Amino acid sequence: MELRPYQWEVIMPALEGKNIIIWLPTGSGKTRAAAYVARRHLETVDGAKVVVLVNRVHLVTQHCEEFSRMLERRWTITTLSGDMGPRAGFGHVARRHDLLICTAELLQKALASPEEEEHVELNAFSLLVVDECHHTHKDTVYNIILSQYLELKLQRTRPLPQVLGLTASPGTGGASTLEGAIDHVLQLCANLDTWCIMSPKDHSPQLQEHSHQPCKQYDLCHRRTQDPFGDMLKKLMDQIHDHLEMPKLRRDFGTQTYEQQVVELSQDAAEAGLLEQRVYALHLRRYNDALLIHDTVRAVDALNTLRDFYNRERTTKTQILHAERWLLALFDDHKNELARLATSGPENPKLEVLEAILQRQFRSPDSPRGIIFTRTRQSAHSLLLWLQQQPGLQTVDIRPQVLTGAGNNSQKTQMIQMTQRDQQEVIQKFRTGTLNLLVATSVAEEGLDIPQCNVVVRYGLLTNEISMVQARGRARASQSVYSFVAAQGSRELQRELTNEALETLMKRAVAAVQAMDQAKYQAKIRDLQRAALVKRAVQAAQRESRQRKFLAEQVQLLCINCMVSVGYGSDLRKVEGTHHVNVNPNFSIYYNISKQPVDINRSFKDWRPGGAISCRNCGEVSAGAVALALVLRSPQSERGGPVSAIRCPYWEGGDHPAPGPPNLGSSPTMVGRPQCLRLRWETQAQHAWTPAGEKKLRTETQPWPSLSSPHRPGVCR
Repeated sequence: MELRPYQWEVIMPALEGKNIIIWLPTGSGKTRAAAYVARRHLETVDGAKVVVLVNRVHLVTQHCEEFSRMLERRWTITTLSGDMGPRAGFGHVARRHDLLICTAELLQKALASPEEEEHVELNAFSLLVVDECHHTHKDTVYNIILSQYLELKLQRTRPLPQVLGLTASPGTGGASTLEGAIDHVLQLCANLDTWCIMSPKDHSPQLQEHSHQPCKQYDLCHRRTQDPFGDMLKKLMDQIHDHLEMPKLRRDFGTQTYEQQVVELSQDAAEAGLLEQRVYALHLRRYNDALLIHDTVRAVDALNTLRDFYNRERTTKTQILHAERWLLALFDDHKNELARLATSGPENPKLEVLEAILQRQFRSPDSPRGIIFTRTRQSAHSLLLWLQQQPGLQTVDIRPQVLTGAGNNSQKTQMIQMTQRDQQEVIQKFRTGTLNLLVATSVAEEGLDIPQCNVVVRYGLLTNEISMVQARGRARASQSVYSFVAAQGSRELQRELTNEALETLMKRAVAAVQAMDQAKYQAKIRDLQRAALVKRAVQAAQRESRQRKFLAEQVQLLCINCMVSVGYGSDLRKVEGTHHVNVNPNFSIYYNISKQPVDINRSFKDWRPGGAISCRNCGEVSAGAVALALVLRSPQSERGGPVSAIRCPYWEGGDHPAPGPPNLGSSPTMVGRPQCLRLRWETQAQHAWTPAGEKKLRTETQPWPSLSSPHRPGVCR
């Protein structure tokens, strides 16, 4: 496969063995250029071994196809991702293949694993390709891996793998000045140990020929002149605020800022043991969710989310606090009026604009294919329902489906989670034309390569310049359309205009870094690398100090709703750095199990899901009906409340242990057939379940106590 002139230009330093970042627009062939570098590397380096890191599971298969075409079966290539089921250990697979494409999380776990079959050293690879490398910052998985690379470099360990980063959007790091943006780009280069950022200079005209930029249009709607349904929701939220008696709590209802405020209030209340305050905060969040859905889709969709929430509260809770009883009554007193307003109120102006766009684009005889980007999974499902029910779209050939992430459902909603296999199937149907419209969250923003996609709609999104560039890049076909839908004068519109300015600032910052004197550039990179390693060492020492503060047997596990103690930290064992097992057989007396098995939309050969569990004392079911929320408390912190609040999804598999690593699921000697759980910490910033989130909370809040175990880490006996 021959490269284009601009691709040859940007890869030349990499062919000489230098670490570089390839900066090319979306759709211009970064992956093909990287595949050629990998091929030449395998041809010329003795004992070469290549690993390609991606940050989205669906990109594993997509990249495998591109690299396989370039390697022409001359070398062994394989893929690894978290949805493959039982598999050989990472280290075992890596040692037996020339090129490995995997999600970054798997490599991070393998680097830390003590198991011979799983463990791998970073310098076992001779070339490290980092896709979407702009994510190499702060405590992301990419940066954790590259920090180990820098530690090896500081120790003068040889050999080190060559690093090749790929990105279309280095970003500005939140900076609004050229100096700040330059600092961000330099830090990115330091994190990736980059010799230079490569973009075409001599062959930029050819790049323009092959890089199709969609026609951008602002499709703006008027603001609602009347909103009786939204006004009623805000009135109810005002009443809850009055009961909460927290005058400093801002009442900017229906915003992401308010959502973050009540999430933090809920966490603080849990840590302090303020049960009723936590309940008020949780219910305020549900009302705010409804307002956000009302702003995005229909009032009936917003009302349905509230109904579902309160129905679950009634059916699952066995111990109801005074605050919960009042909140249930408040909703019951107004639900009929809300239902009347939801069905009689005016249409959402943004939906009217979206319908006009779809009518215009999908009546074309050119087999259009498009993606609508929205913020949440809930709004994606609501938009899909609207597409299927809207009378004006029934005569248009639209075959829609949702494409959302496979993460934890922290909203207590009844939406079926998309597995990684589901994602692949939807993408394949979209690629072949069986589907022609995706309603997607950010999971589809980066890397998705559908050459026929010619319509991209960003529907009322409030994101940064990187998301804007990446979403725009999904429109790959010539004469594509990129539409931004928002209300006139809205914050979303202002942010999109700001993003355009930041994109220009990003380009200026990259150009300034490229123009730096090489000696000054290298000196700056070394200084930034040393500073980053010192900072990480200090943070690690602080974490270790906090972890030694409490013994595991001093830490109680409490139900986050009723604060009943259900165990101790010494009951837990950690497996493969991610999974936690409660090995105390008496733990089962603290929860009830539903008769119906949990529907997780997946099947396993050696395990079946059991029923959802709930606190036996109060009936609390958390995080999508499969999690029991717990808090940690030590005797030393009785006066100040619990040490830290966490959510722990416990699974009960009947005669089988819960889902986890294959070796855990097949172990015949597990003590008391313990219930297995996946424990992820909930970040204050994103309310997301990620390994990076675990690291963040350990750094920024009170410590997670050391769980002493007589067994080796990664093994449950």
